[in-house]
Amino acid sequence: MTISEKLLNYGIKAPDILLPKEGIDKKKWAVVACDQYTSQPEYWESLSEEVSSDPSTLRIIYPEVYLESGDKEKIISSINEKMNEYLSSGIFTEYKDSFILVERTTESGTRYGLMVALDLDAYDYAKDSKTLIRATEGTILSRIPPRKEIRKDAPIELPHIMVLISDAEKKIIEPLVKEKNKLEKVYDTDLNKDGGHIVGYLVNSKKDKERIADGFEALYKALDPKNPLLFAMGDGNHSLATAKSCWEDIKATLTDEEKLTHPARFALVELENIFDPGLLFEPIHRVFFNINQDTFDSLLSSFCSSFKKEKVSSKEEMLKKVNEKGQHFGLNEGDNLYVYTVEGGDKAISAGTIQLVIDKMLEEKKGEVDYIHGVDVTLSLGAKKGNLGIILPDVSKENFFSDMLKDGAYPRKTFSIGHANEKRYYMEARKIK
Repeated sequence: MTISEKLLNYGIKAPDILLPKEGIDKKKWAVVACDQYTSQPEYWESLSEEVSSDPSTLRIIYPEVYLESGDKEKIISSINEKMNEYLSSGIFTEYKDSFILVERTTESGTRYGLMVALDLDAYDYAKDSKTLIRATEGTILSRIPPRKEIRKDAPIELPHIMVLISDAEKKIIEPLVKEKNKLEKVYDTDLNKDGGHIVGYLVNSKKDKERIADGFEALYKALDPKNPLLFAMGDGNHSLATAKSCWEDIKATLTDEEKLTHPARFALVELENIFDPGLLFEPIHRVFFNINQDTFDSLLSSFCSSFKKEKVSSKEEMLKKVNEKGQHFGLNEGDNLYVYTVEGGDKAISAGTIQLVIDKMLEEKKGEVDYIHGVDVTLSLGAKKGNLGIILPDVSKENFFSDMLKDGAYPRKTFSIGHANEKRYYMEARKIK
């Protein structure tokens, strides 16, 4: 069995990666993921001024802040024209059959990733999926069609997709990090808009590919063969779902032989080890509107055998207790702070239990909800009359994959990986036609 065949057994391919040639300003080339700053058009307008007329991924992505724009067809046409212009003008260097080790330094620290192509035939975003590659949060099907319009005629893809692996023994990415000084640097640049600094190292030797393949073989062998979760989505779930949907359309037109090698069968992603200390998970909290605590308690009682609530005197005490062993969450109403403990719940984690409450609350029209980044903002909103703030515990890296196996995909907006400016920046591209 060749290395490529072994890797494909685990849903992986060493892709042909396009990078801008020497002389292209990488700080202007790389821009943040299109699904960030969706309520701040001024961010994207300022970025456009900064990039000016230089080659930039800004010209070949569709910032989601403009998705509701009446100029959608014009924007998509412009993106495809610019992609073809970049391909024909020779601004790219293509690195065949290669991985890239990505080193990203932000205000939160340094983290590492590995650029790979994942096999879309090994991915299913359904909640009850048993495939190697899975969605971590519920996929909203209505979000796929507008994204397909952007991808279906595009000659290249640029990923902001981050996919997690659970490599506690650090056998796949970390050995490359230890030997990074022996690898060829293919980019080394500051990122615009306070995105930090990024360095890319070419990984294409037979020795390194064998080690990567052996690492995935070891991970796979440790999995439950009836439910082998090898890859869990970190960021960009709807982008990968869109790539999958486009591939299913294309696959229907191909012969069995063509299906094996068609470039659209794969999607370029950045793999990150969930145990990388530079990879920060932040819980996303909830605020309920137009509801009181008694109504909330009544809804909650439908989804557990019992619960208790303890009044606490400070935010610090709340956070400490919320993150103790067991299923806990915080709640504030006015100036009052509480910690809830759930027993015999239907879900393994607090976010799952709260989502059941949300679904019932919305169905019975007993309140409304919003999803909030940051404890202080949540508590401030929860203190307003008629509101409740819900503080969720930190997301456990150790239990992340096992909790997914128990509950299926996490509820939407359970966690965020870093702040907006720490999301993936577009750098690498790959032909999909």
